Amino acid sequence: MDTLFRLVSLQSDHQSFNSSTTSSSSRSSKQNPYHQIQNDVEECFNLFMDDDDFSSSSRHYNPNYTPTPPTTTTTTGSTTPPHAPLDEFSCLTGNWATEILTESAKAIADRNSARVQQLMWMLNEMGSPYGDIDQKLASYFLQALFSRMTDSGERTYRTLIDASEKTCSFESTRKTVLKFQEVSPWTMFGHVACNGAIMEAFEGESKLHIIDISNTYCTQWPTLFEAIATRADETPHLRLTTVMSGGTAAVQKVMKEIGSRMEKFARLMGVPFKFNVIHHAGDLSELNLSELDIKDDEALAINCVGALHSVTTLSNRREYLLSIFKKMNPRIVTIVEEEADLDVGHDGFEFVSGFQECLRWFRVYFEALDECFTRTNNERLMLERAAGRAIMDLVACPPEKSVERRDTALRWSHRLQSSGFNPLSFNEEVCDDVRALLRRYKEGWSMAQCPDSAGIFLFWKDMPVDKVGSWYSNPVTGTTETPAVGGGVGKYLKAKIAQSASVTALDNDLPAGSVVKIRILCAPTGQLKAFSAW
Repeated sequence: MDTLFRLVSLQSDHQSFNSSTTSSSSRSSKQNPYHQIQNDVEECFNLFMDDDDFSSSSRHYNPNYTPTPPTTTTTTGSTTPPHAPLDEFSCLTGNWATEILTESAKAIADRNSARVQQLMWMLNEMGSPYGDIDQKLASYFLQALFSRMTDSGERTYRTLIDASEKTCSFESTRKTVLKFQEVSPWTMFGHVACNGAIMEAFEGESKLHIIDISNTYCTQWPTLFEAIATRADETPHLRLTTVMSGGTAAVQKVMKEIGSRMEKFARLMGVPFKFNVIHHAGDLSELNLSELDIKDDEALAINCVGALHSVTTLSNRREYLLSIFKKMNPRIVTIVEEEADLDVGHDGFEFVSGFQECLRWFRVYFEALDECFTRTNNERLMLERAAGRAIMDLVACPPEKSVERRDTALRWSHRLQSSGFNPLSFNEEVCDDVRALLRRYKEGWSMAQCPDSAGIFLFWKDMPVDKVGSWYSNPVTGTTETPAVGGGVGKYLKAKIAQSASVTALDNDLPAGSVVKIRILCAPTGQLKAFSAW
């Protein structure tokens, strides 16, 4: 089993796991409604600690494996099974993990400790983070459910984060991010669409500033650099401010290396460029505007990729952050968020309903990874472990501490409009760029316009998984009319490359500064690919 189980076993908090509880434990159970369940699942949890959990046993890799319940010896010497097999799951087929996990959530909501014990024993016997999709879902959600019942979610989540940061390096980050982009459009979809919208909004501007609040380690920007370098007018000055959540030494080291490589690439492309990283600890709604160094003579774009869901849902903090964006008066705001309503409720029906949606969405994600990667791929395992941490956050951490609570596109649309932003539709050229991108990947990926909000959806086998939208603020008129702007990034680059042959003929008539741009267009493709592949 996953290392988490060994880490959790080291906890020595006030919760009692001794089946022979004392009177003190009884008093504690009145304060904690899950206390009785904690005691009842003790034996089940002890099974998590087996040394052979790391082996390639049949129960971890055989989806048809039928578990045999453990036995205990009574005072009379007879042997009885403490966990009687559940007849309803005697013939497991299809998505068995969804069925058992859903029943587990219902049993927890009903305070049915006996049924929780039986179901968790089954999940422990059949789950594995190294098996098929159902085995992985069973493993990761079992961890989260156990941490929820023992009130150890926040501590366990922090332990998982610390463990991942110890192995974080520029090389491992580069391999994981780029391999994911190579085999799946999950992140590239948003990059292409956002870059197209940003290029349109910056048309004709000489000084550009992009505030990048994302989790993709700046892999979005090489294509935009190329587009800016090949603009028909004078190459503008670009300033990029990247806001990174958290300030660990490992992340700072990675971003320092990325910044160095970006500056080298900008020099190669002939783009005047300045890069700054802000390592922000705490909620994004507490971001200090003075650190962003907003200047009136720069056209401003705010780019948010997979970051806004980390803002707490409490006290209208998401609405407050958007109001901060409004005060910056950006030319455009681009937002990419995964399309899901992941808010696991506190108890009862709300908990079960939220848990089911969480389970549904992560099944779609794991199935997409399964189609794109081989089972033993290291980058896939890294992505799945990150998903496991998100599951732990959603299921076991309190709402005020959660950083993984996704919202639907419709809800984000309402927030943005209430904050004074107007939807900016993607033109057909940008959509063509996105369709061309999707054709590079395996069948099953498609895109569609949002029916009731600005933006486009990424679909995986008819399931919406990602949404990208662009918004602008018109403080003068307040209208929602879309400004007339140019084409998408892909078409823009193609047009400039087609013109490169005729540029040489005008060499003698060009200003001295334009010679640099001619050399850029003729730069060896190997040099460009070297940076684009980091």
